[in-house]
Amino acid sequence: MNLSLFLKIIGIIIIIYLIVVLYVYFKQRSLLYVPNIDNYSDEELIINVDEVFIENSDGNKLRSVFFKNPNNTNNTLLMFHGNAGPIENRFYKLNKLSKYNQNILLISWRSYSGNEGSPTEKGLYDDAISAVKWLQNKGYKKEDIIIYGESLGTAVSIEIAQNEPFKGLILEAPFTSMVDAAKFHYPYLPVSWMLKDRYMSKDKIKNIITPLLILHAKGDTIVPFWMGEKMYELANEPKMNYFIDENEHLVTYDDELMNMMDNFYKLISVDG
Repeated sequence: MNLSLFLKIIGIIIIIYLIVVLYVYFKQRSLLYVPNIDNYSDEELIINVDEVFIENSDGNKLRSVFFKNPNNTNNTLLMFHGNAGPIENRFYKLNKLSKYNQNILLISWRSYSGNEGSPTEKGLYDDAISAVKWLQNKGYKKEDIIIYGESLGTAVSIEIAQNEPFKGLILEAPFTSMVDAAKFHYPYLPVSWMLKDRYMSKDKIKNIITPLLILHAKGDTIVPFWMGEKMYELANEPKMNYFIDENEHLVTYDDELMNMMDNFYKLISVDG
């Protein structure tokens, strides 16, 4: 192969690589936020809930469901879902978690579950803060609220829970940062400078002052298990973990998990 041909091949490879980089850069949010991907089997609710719409700062009305516990408790679980699918995919969790003496508010992000708006890191933070304000307007204090974040929702949960006196924090499949997660999935791309939404949870977890429970499957191929371990290592006491030998992204809601939930709810003084 002569030098001229070699240089042409190298040039073509560089051009193709730059095209890939530019494509991913401009499409990154549509790759990260996938409201129309439905990976889970919906479960019918066995509890009575009200459909409510929570308005965020941009005027988007976020479709949500609210379970009002018949015991008239102030304890309230606020749930933030992950990057894919509608809120119906999480109804099985509501069915299980309604056993505790708590109300439950499950919100959906902007552009999810039929909502308007475009998701961004800043936007999701605003959605979450709007949900907290909605509860406060109903008479619930931050000290009454347990926050539950799932996957992408863990980063939002950590952001709004920093230095705040929430009753508890549950993180399911947390990642250290979106930069680290992107490096895991796209090791051939310069993601450190490409990413718009960075979700630097590992830099914020030290600011959590509320009791913490981290759930993570050891065989998780979407958010690798080492990230959950690292987040647990960085977190303050009191903290608990449920690290299970499963190959799913989200943990299975079985008796073993619910036993761990029982222990955590006892820690934060909520009856089962």
